[in-house]
Amino acid sequence: MSKIQLPRRAFLLGSLAGFLLPAQIAAQPYPSNLIRIIVPASAGTPPDIISRMIADELGANEGWRLVVENRPGALQTIAMNDVSGRPADGYSLLTMSLPITVTPSLLPKAEVRPDVDFDPVIKISKSYTVLVTTSSLPVNSLPELVELLKSKPGQFNFSSAGFGTPSHLIGEMFALQAGVRATHVPYQQFSQAIADLISGNVQYMFVTTLPVIDLIAAGKLRALAVTAPTRIPALKDVPSVVEAGFPDLVVADWIGFAGKRGTPAEVTSQLNKAINKVLAEPKTRTLLEKMGAVPVGGTAAEFGDGVRTDVAHWAKVIKDADIKLP
Repeated sequence: MSKIQLPRRAFLLGSLAGFLLPAQIAAQPYPSNLIRIIVPASAGTPPDIISRMIADELGANEGWRLVVENRPGALQTIAMNDVSGRPADGYSLLTMSLPITVTPSLLPKAEVRPDVDFDPVIKISKSYTVLVTTSSLPVNSLPELVELLKSKPGQFNFSSAGFGTPSHLIGEMFALQAGVRATHVPYQQFSQAIADLISGNVQYMFVTTLPVIDLIAAGKLRALAVTAPTRIPALKDVPSVVEAGFPDLVVADWIGFAGKRGTPAEVTSQLNKAINKVLAEPKTRTLLEKMGAVPVGGTAAEFGDGVRTDVAHWAKVIKDADIKLP
């Protein structure tokens, strides 16, 4: 049987294409493919909503293709493992928020750490929580709540949106600083946590401002203080924890993006620049303010420093409060 002979010119062109193709692919400008944003929280939560908002604006401004995927659970390690298991090429981003900095302390044997296995990209936003009580509780200020809790140690409950969430951690910080004892009641459903707070089944909670502003205005919940250094526009009549005598209770929740460790610096820089541009838009500020948040932006290095600082801070709180996984 005779062999089919390719013309020499066709053979050479085919060989050259084989050598040129990888170089051509490598030379393609970022991003030439779909960017995945992995959110370690459920749909409808602030990290999810803000991630989708940024994705929409990047698509509109830059013409990029982005998709947001929710991977909640296991103290955010499901999402972290997803991103860390993919190439460090900037096509898989991790949405980070304050609770992710607790994972190293609560799961010391976890395979991934937010401060070690990821390259920071940008801090997108920050927000503060408000301390609210059931309206039937006979207190009108933070000092009065402390006095009541001290008079009946261990007889009151505070609720949270789940173990390791900001509402839980700030509640533990408050107990440490005030020298009081109260029982933590975590909820899987945020709506149920608020319903039980209104009915008086639990007595107080540190919660993000957006879901409770109308309830405060209607008198169904009483706001005692916000965990900010000064009063915030959304709750102008509510004192800050600094005014109430607890300056060390200032805590800002935050949301940011990171990539897998080893992501090319030029890719990180391009992402940072594009997102900073989105955060500078008045439209973005308005959308964030409606959620009780403000845009932050800045450099990747600044965001990385903040993540490491929070990991160390919450490690101390968890140790001092003797918090362990249930």
